[in-house]
Amino acid sequence: MEIINNIFDWKAPAKTILTLGTFDGVHVGHQKIIKKLLKQQEKTPAPTVVLTFFPHPRMVLQQDQTLKLLNTIEERIELLQNLGIDCLVVHPFDYEFSRLTAEEFVEKVLVQHANIQNIIIGYDHRFGRNRTANITDLEQFGKQFGFDVTQISAKEIDEISVSSTKIRNALIEGDIATANTYLGYHYFLTGSVQKGKQLGRSIGFPTANLQLTADYKLVPKNGVYIVQSTLHGKTVYGMMNIGNNPTVDGTQQHLEVHFFDWNNDLYQQTIRVELLHKTREEIKFDSVVNLKKQLELDQQEILQWLKEQKK
Repeated sequence: MEIINNIFDWKAPAKTILTLGTFDGVHVGHQKIIKKLLKQQEKTPAPTVVLTFFPHPRMVLQQDQTLKLLNTIEERIELLQNLGIDCLVVHPFDYEFSRLTAEEFVEKVLVQHANIQNIIIGYDHRFGRNRTANITDLEQFGKQFGFDVTQISAKEIDEISVSSTKIRNALIEGDIATANTYLGYHYFLTGSVQKGKQLGRSIGFPTANLQLTADYKLVPKNGVYIVQSTLHGKTVYGMMNIGNNPTVDGTQQHLEVHFFDWNNDLYQQTIRVELLHKTREEIKFDSVVNLKKQLELDQQEILQWLKEQKK
């Protein structure tokens, strides 16, 4: 897959089939759109192009610094690459770009640079300055500039009415099962392993303290989760606590993973932790002794859950 970092620095050498969007999460709805793109390629052979944007438009236009995303841009690129497209354009979204009129966007971006012969887009898609243009306008532009518009119908949109917002809300509530169903894969956190206070090690539950690679990545609700990671080529299961360590009067959120059957050093390594299931809320215990007892119960419960999943 070819990756382009600015649409204006590139011109497609041949006619293309394109779809566009933010694609945060690359969830099952997005995956259906990409499959439709690839299906169109079978009918009219041409390179497939996905045009996406970063930062998220809400971060720029609404100055929404509280918005948390389902993927870092690196994760989004990887997920889209896995779907088999030919070219991904990650265009930097800024205020100047947002001021392009609908006609300027179509002519300068889609025609002059992306060189489209076909665009696949939802029936309710709006574009151009202040999002004033719609699918009917796009079809008129298609006649003017010589490209086809393939609509994703209202029925299809309803069938894939999984939205990034719904997934974010599920994660904020700690509903990993719903989030994973909508995503079509396990929600994951990527970060480097840093040294912590080593409380876990002192009570027989050493943890990898995860520092996320991007501060805009959404962290699910505090609690204890069953997780898995691929470490040195091996699938390793464990339990992750997301929380503030209230038993020892912690005040900052930490992501701590205790892996089962793993003794190797992970410090300074970047790992991906996939969340499989939430087991309980975070609890403040009267003592570290009681915390250790609960961790032992958690591990037993998680090992039983994993055993049942493999049946």
